[in-house]
Amino acid sequence: MLPCLQETTAGVVLHLQVQPRSSKNQLVGLHGDLLKVKLTSPPVDGAANKCCCEYLAKVFQIAKGRVELIGGDKARQKRILLHGLELAEVEATLVLKL
Repeated sequence: MLPCLQETTAGVVLHLQVQPRSSKNQLVGLHGDLLKVKLTSPPVDGAANKCCCEYLAKVFQIAKGRVELIGGDKARQKRILLHGLELAEVEATLVLKL
């Protein structure tokens, strides 16, 4: 199991290190126990949070409403809950994308 993933009854929690103002949205890889994600949005007025949730919904091919920021609203380290997904499918997707 990847150290950035945590299974809960509601779904899977991703532990992220976010880098805003990048040239493109992308999954970079593991950064310690966190998954590093680069985002094009600046960290202003929640734009990076919104971009992060939308990008992860696209990566995991789920509705944007099933991606919820549960921690790190104003920090670079964030916790994102992917509702209704299982650990195995999240891990398989990340292995393909990294």
